[in-house]
Amino acid sequence: MTFLQYPAGGFIVILLASCFLFAELFVKAKGILAVMGSGLFILYFSYYLTDQASPWIVLLLVGGLVLIIIDGKLFTTGVIGALGFILMIFACALPAPSLLYGMLVGIAFIIGSCGSFLFRKWLPARDYLDKLMLHDRLSADKGYNSINVSYRELVGREGVTQTPFHPVGTIRINSKNYSAVTDGVFIEKGVRAKVLSVDGTRIVVETISSDDNNGHDHSL
Repeated sequence: MTFLQYPAGGFIVILLASCFLFAELFVKAKGILAVMGSGLFILYFSYYLTDQASPWIVLLLVGGLVLIIIDGKLFTTGVIGALGFILMIFACALPAPSLLYGMLVGIAFIIGSCGSFLFRKWLPARDYLDKLMLHDRLSADKGYNSINVSYRELVGREGVTQTPFHPVGTIRINSKNYSAVTDGVFIEKGVRAKVLSVDGTRIVVETISSDDNNGHDHSL
């Protein structure tokens, strides 16, 4: 294990260890990847840890992994999982004999954990990540819509301004008051106006010209 004396050796070991260990969370590998990753971690820590330092360093590593698993199974917010990920990085970097070695080991852990996603291309995926992702499409048939349907039906409707528009005001349409705006034009109170367009919950109105008054009348 003399190769672990060199930063490059620790980099490779932690890279592979984190890659295999996290891959076990993402794919169904029957525990094989977990055993390989754990073995590499044991190889690294057994070389650098002392009797006094080993308990709490190992606790950081195992505790961080447990936090990641708990977050994926119960909370699915990613916050606790991120904390666990940081703890695992520190657990790998702290036993390193130098600052450069520790930085390389931390970088290797990040790269290896990200590289574990590649196993999803080759092996059946677990639902761990699926719980952290939003799969429901925010569509109208599921009750989500960026444009209020009732507001959209107001296009072309006529009403009477209840307040002056400068350029924001209130218009009464079909016995209901709506907050609306004009296209930069001021309108006085008590003026007939119609809905020109609707963008989300933003209602744009304009005054009714004399030609419009000769047309059909809408309910107020």
